[in-house]
Parts: sequence; C-alpha cells; structure tokens
Amino acid sequence: MVAIDLARLRKQSNRLADFFFLPDEFMRHLRETLDFYVNYSLRKKTDIAPGSNLRTYRTPPVVLQHIQKELRGVAENNPAYALDLADRLWDVGTLETSLLAAFLLGCLPPQEERLLARLTAWSQQVQDPDVRSELLSTSMTRMRKESPDQFLVLIREWLHPARPQTWSNGIQALLPMIEEASFENIPLILDMVEPVIQNGGSSRQLDIRDLILALYKHSRDETTYLLKQILSQPSDPMTVITLRRIAPAFPAELQSELGEFLRYRSVEKGS
Repeated sequence: MVAIDLARLRKQSNRLADFFFLPDEFMRHLRETLDFYVNYSLRKKTDIAPGSNLRTYRTPPVVLQHIQKELRGVAENNPAYALDLADRLWDVGTLETSLLAAFLLGCLPPQEERLLARLTAWSQQVQDPDVRSELLSTSMTRMRKESPDQFLVLIREWLHPARPQTWSNGIQALLPMIEEASFENIPLILDMVEPVIQNGGSSRQLDIRDLILALYKHSRDETTYLLKQILSQPSDPMTVITLRRIAPAFPAELQSELGEFLRYRSVEKGS
C-alpha cells in the first residue's frame, strides 16, 4: 500500500469534487484514486470484503473520509446531481462505491421524492453489514433530524406487522433516533415496536436486544412496563424464549424487574 500523504490525498479528493457534474470523469478518477491506495498485502483472489458479497479495493478508511468531506458541500447544494451520481456508484457494486453512494443519499434533502425509494430498495438488496449500517444511519440523518414525521412514517412501514422481512431494517434505522436525547415521542415508538418484540423470534433476537437496550436507556419505566405486558400475555411461545435468551445483556435492574415474568412463563410452559 502506498503511504498516505494527506496533502496529496486532499488534492485527489478536491479533483474528484471538480468532476462531480461529470459522472463519467468522476468514476474514472475515483477508480484511479482507489487503485492508488490499494493495500495489496491484504488483497486476495476473490477481493470480497469479509462477511460481504461485495468486491473491495481494501482502501484505507481515511481515503473515503477525505473524499466524503470534499463532496459534502457540492452534493448538498446539488441534490439532483448527487442522486444521479449515487445511482452510478451503487451500480458499480464494490464496497467503496456502495459506501460513497450511501453517503450521498445522506446529503439529499428529505423532500427529495426519490430518496425513500432508494433507501427501501437498497437496504433490502444489501448484504454487506457496513453498507447496511450506513444506509440505515448516515443515509437517513437529514430525514431523521429535519423531517422526523416523515422518517417515522417510513419506519412504521418497515415495522408493519405484515412486513417481517423489513423489521430488522426498521429497528436499526430507529436506534439513532431513540438514542438522541432530545427525542420525546417514546409512546409512538413503543406502539410501533410492540408487535416486533412479540413476534420477532430468534432470528431477530440481536436486533430486539439492541432495541430494548436503547429504549430502556432512554425511558426505563415505559420500557419495563411494555415488556411486562408482553410477557404477561405472549402471543407466541418464542417471545418468552427470545427474551430469556437476550436477558443476560439487560441492565441488572431490568433483569430483576422481568425475572419473575420469565420464570413464571417458563414453568407454565414446562420449559
């Protein structure tokens, strides 16, 4: 791997920003930049990112960070061009171009009509955990902060009881909002997530664990009450099993509050 000269990297990133309105030139110079910083000592025959289905240049994170920094201003001021470039980057199908595409979505204003379609389609297509995380956090930052009502409409669609295939995305997208100290609409969130906690099953237990931890950190009493209600009348035997499995990750106080309910249901079910 070429040693990273930050002054040179800034010039390369500035050069990319100059070609923002010329997608073909931008893509050519981006490939050249990514190739320049390839870590050949890490490259393998397949060049597939670990835990992913995406090819990767194995570019150091600092390279993408500098490119994003230079693109942010021009992308926010020219959303139509940003979306077109994001589409081009996404279609290339490498880890680095997918991360840049997700970043550009995050530069779009919430009013951009095509934003929701991209978020929904791309988040269902992607298998790479890093790209998925970017789509469900960075790509949705402006919508979450500038248009929270619109954001919650989308989350409600993803968490709809009839769409279990999008529940995981809905939970992960919701976590940053719950964790923001200024957020106050916890009753609405609890209403949306109750069916997911009840019916999420073992395949989503890690998502449910993260959700419960975030909710409890923000609103202890409301979260504890919801979980007790769910455990008192579980609609699915797996609900108790799932909550029992993830309970060791809960704060000690919450474990104590729920212990009686988990033990009661386990005895009643003979497990």
